[in-house]
Amino acid sequence: MKLEKLVGDRFKERPADCQVDSHALMIRGGYMKNVANGIYSSYMPLKRITRKIEQIIREEMDAIDGQEVQFPVVMPASLWQESGRYDSIGKELLRFTDRNGAPMVLGMTHEEAAVQLVREYGQSYAKYPFMIYQIQTKFRDEARPRAGLIRVREFTMKDAYSFHTSQEDLEQYYDKCHKAYERIYARAGIPEVVSVKSDSGMMGGNVSHEFMLLTPIGEDSIVICNECDYRANMEAAENIVENETEVMQELTKVATPGMHTIEQVCEFLHVDAKKSMKAVVYQKNSDDKYILIFVRGDLEINETKLTNYLGCDVHPGVITEESGIQAGFIGPVNQNADCIVLFDRSLKGTTNLVCGANEVDYHYTGLNMEREFPDAEYVDLAKVVEGGICPCCGKKSLTISRGIEVGNIFQLGTKYTKTMGMEYLDQDGKKHNPIMGCYGIGVGRLAASVCEVRRDDYGPIWPITIAPWEVQLCCMRADDAECKEFADKLYDDLQKDRLEVLYDDRNVRAGAMFSDADLLGVPVRVVVSPRNMKNGVVEISTRDKSVQVQVPLEEAVTKVKELVQKLYDEIEEGVKQFQG
Repeated sequence: MKLEKLVGDRFKERPADCQVDSHALMIRGGYMKNVANGIYSSYMPLKRITRKIEQIIREEMDAIDGQEVQFPVVMPASLWQESGRYDSIGKELLRFTDRNGAPMVLGMTHEEAAVQLVREYGQSYAKYPFMIYQIQTKFRDEARPRAGLIRVREFTMKDAYSFHTSQEDLEQYYDKCHKAYERIYARAGIPEVVSVKSDSGMMGGNVSHEFMLLTPIGEDSIVICNECDYRANMEAAENIVENETEVMQELTKVATPGMHTIEQVCEFLHVDAKKSMKAVVYQKNSDDKYILIFVRGDLEINETKLTNYLGCDVHPGVITEESGIQAGFIGPVNQNADCIVLFDRSLKGTTNLVCGANEVDYHYTGLNMEREFPDAEYVDLAKVVEGGICPCCGKKSLTISRGIEVGNIFQLGTKYTKTMGMEYLDQDGKKHNPIMGCYGIGVGRLAASVCEVRRDDYGPIWPITIAPWEVQLCCMRADDAECKEFADKLYDDLQKDRLEVLYDDRNVRAGAMFSDADLLGVPVRVVVSPRNMKNGVVEISTRDKSVQVQVPLEEAVTKVKELVQKLYDEIEEGVKQFQG
């Protein structure tokens, strides 16, 4: 491929609407173009990258007995009505009608389609286990697309679905798929990806893991223990606290004029926030019923934990006079409002707390949970904090990092097979619902994530396994006959040896040529110039600057091939730790 024929422009200026570096570099480098909010077209460099990622995914899915299939992009709403998700999923699911008025949906995930495809096939236990997968474009109407390909509305995804006759068999395959995912990321050049326990969300099931690439621009908070292997998404991380016991004080109402926030109250009464109780108010989306959550004053509520506990969606409460809730002075003592009251686990065993008195300008001191509320039930609803207690090893060793989710796996159980009537007969002729697993990877997001962590100030540094080309050949003086002749022959010879070569023989300044090369991020660069020709050498370097050598002209092809192979071998060496 000659660079002068490559569709798409490269430029220096950072686009004003690009919040993260990977997005800016992929726009500047001519990888993609915005079509609408969260929707992009891909130029050739990005398409070549994603095609290689897809091939890696295919090879690893095939290696664990996956069978590639193809589901429709558009599905009848009836499939989603069978599973119950047509009404339970919000605006993310794009709903429309066809010309006959039949309700349809645009696929954002394909659990329903997977069950529909195999429910007649899987009527006998002898057919199990099996796994089917696809790589396909999906549409999810995200409320806030951001960061280029990291969060979009239209995206290409590999989604896989396994079917089993026992939980044990599912767990064995789940572990096998987990290892396959680790190999995928290592082959894509990011072996540092970690798996974390996660919340299953709309997918269902009780066990799920996310694969996270740790980076400051990530939108997910990841809880990691520095003393053991515990890792979890903030939404699924268990919060454990220690509370000091003290000699109990009397419950006393005190005046706190104009003190509406927990910070104001604690400062006014000269107490630490850990010795206070605050109230957080939510309402159910279904009927607007109020939910009062009491939590230790230094902690925040994890909304995902709350919705999982309640089994319904919620929104921040809007307190009215009719509610009976006294905003700014809410407490559990003499709380008579018509609402659901929950106590976070951080309050268990607490003594001498400050809390609202349900009266304007008054709070209580000396609240003792076991004395005042001996029958209280405690629920883990709070977010984990930096330096918190690890639920695995018990040490105060938790740290919180940011990460990009580059894949996820779920144990779905019978959530879809039961609602959609998929059954098989066992050896005794008894009917059962198959047990499902689900496994997803966003292809474009993975490409953007690699770009985010494999780059410098000048452009991406693509790993050889997914790079748009393996070699970029730069002819520095196309108007120099000797230089051009050698570069042309080198281009032909490298291609004959089946190397992927991008050839830049444009009549442009050296600075412009190298700037474009940096933006394209090709791993191996070969420079042919009149000065090098005079010295009988070519310059060979890697994009990450780890290799910069001059080699004799007659050895150019051999040395380029050796360097390309070395880069592949380094990737393969990193994959070995995930074998087995």
